[in-house]
Amino acid sequence: MRCPLTSRRTLAAVATATAVLATLAPNAAAAPTYREYVALGDSWTADVVLIGPPTAEHAPIDCAQSAVNYPKLVATAIGVATFRDASCGSATTEHFANPQTGLPLGGTNPPQFDRLTASTDLVTVGIGGNDAGLAGAAVGCLNLLPPLLPLPAPLGSYCKQSWVVGGVDRMSENIRVAKQKVITSLRQIKHRSPKARVLVVNYLAGLPETGGCWPVVPVLTQDMEWLSAKLRELNAALRDAAAVTGAELVDTYTPTIGRDVCQGPFTRYVEGLIPLSLNGVALAVPFHPNSAGARAQAQTVLGKLRG
Repeated sequence: MRCPLTSRRTLAAVATATAVLATLAPNAAAAPTYREYVALGDSWTADVVLIGPPTAEHAPIDCAQSAVNYPKLVATAIGVATFRDASCGSATTEHFANPQTGLPLGGTNPPQFDRLTASTDLVTVGIGGNDAGLAGAAVGCLNLLPPLLPLPAPLGSYCKQSWVVGGVDRMSENIRVAKQKVITSLRQIKHRSPKARVLVVNYLAGLPETGGCWPVVPVLTQDMEWLSAKLRELNAALRDAAAVTGAELVDTYTPTIGRDVCQGPFTRYVEGLIPLSLNGVALAVPFHPNSAGARAQAQTVLGKLRG
């Protein structure tokens, strides 16, 4: 993600954005008119693709915002006059009201809430995965050893075993805590921008619901199915948080089932450990949406706005 990028890649990024917008714009005509749109979120909102350099128009460059992430696609498609993208890689709900320091290049993203105003009339929110620690758990589940190799723990063991102890799933508890944090954040958004339509954008179907694909993605099948169940649990928590606060859920999970990390390079919307997707041209940081995934997110948000 941090290596030098050629001008050819930059031109390809521009071409990709132009092609994507050409398909999105005609469908956006029926969307209501918004004057001020603010996007809040983590790296699945920032969409850290590799084909071109990150943008620094709305946040520090080391927030790794893509020029073709779903907020930017949505903003262009609806022709909003004022747009601010506060999303940043590794963000949690804590970084909504507080600065996010210690970014990879030493940058600091101001509190994401600082981009909200009383006149903001559209807000998208994509958050919760880092609060729950699900991303870290996924990385911790990587296992390069053959699944059938009889090695003593922790070698060859299931990472699920470190999370589920005595019948208690600590990740489920993390998700419950994250849900309350998201609820608090959504209420704060309503307070800061009382006129805003608030859309909670959940997480794409990045993991297969059953089975796995070791060694393409070196996570043992039992662990992959556990992680997938926790992703669905997190999305259910986001659904509940939206309902409790009067926000609206944008379900990107259901329409992207079958586009997970185990699918082929022309099919998947989320990259595996080695980003090799050719779908939508742009590569992405491992375990993040590629540009095709960002396009799917944007289309789903636009569908909600038109609904």
